[in-house]
Amino acid sequence: MKYALVTGASKGIGRAISLKLAEMGYYILINYNASYDDAIKTLELVKEVGSDGELLKFDVSNSNEVKQALDTWTTQHKNEYIEVLVNNAGINKDNLMIWMPEEDWSSVLNISLNGFFHVTQYMLKNMLVKRFGRIINIVSLSGIKGMKGQTNYSAAKGGLIAATKALAAEVGPRNVTVNAVAPGFIETDMTKDLPEKELKNMIPVGRFGTAEEVASLVGFLASKEASYITGEVISINGGIYT
Repeated sequence: MKYALVTGASKGIGRAISLKLAEMGYYILINYNASYDDAIKTLELVKEVGSDGELLKFDVSNSNEVKQALDTWTTQHKNEYIEVLVNNAGINKDNLMIWMPEEDWSSVLNISLNGFFHVTQYMLKNMLVKRFGRIINIVSLSGIKGMKGQTNYSAAKGGLIAATKALAAEVGPRNVTVNAVAPGFIETDMTKDLPEKELKNMIPVGRFGTAEEVASLVGFLASKEASYITGEVISINGGIYT
């Protein structure tokens, strides 16, 4: 049995990634924090494509919750390990920095950056011992280009990009790859309130992307065929910023 953990997997890009990895034969550990009903739906869809999975509830920004949930899973699967980790959990709380509450700054960074640290550090030991692992971090166009009104989100994703490159250098000798996928405007709940008609005029291909397109890229990076790709940030944005 091959295991993959996707954080923030209850809907959107996380759900699409879960389904793609399920199609590739992975048993999916579906992490969620608050959206139980959506997480159950993801599990149902995973089963519909012929695989299986289970829910793992924890807040990625809470180190105790992460450790407790993963300790429990590891105890129940003593001879198994999670070989693919997709750090997808994230939130946005957009505002001009001059008006931004400190909590909105801290919460966005805590989930993206501290969440990455808590979950990834836990997973690394087994990946290094087994000499195989795939870590894929979902970042953003905002972390590369910088977007006004998203100083917190841009900082979080930019920090995760830098962490991706540093960690890739550390674990590459053990056949563990670490890459980042940077979506542009993707049709999800996070972008539903954006002026899509106006923004599409800025995108060379003339449309928003789909969660399934992002998931296909993640699936490739998780595969053995991508074993010589590490420390990279791969944009999927319709050409809006390259």
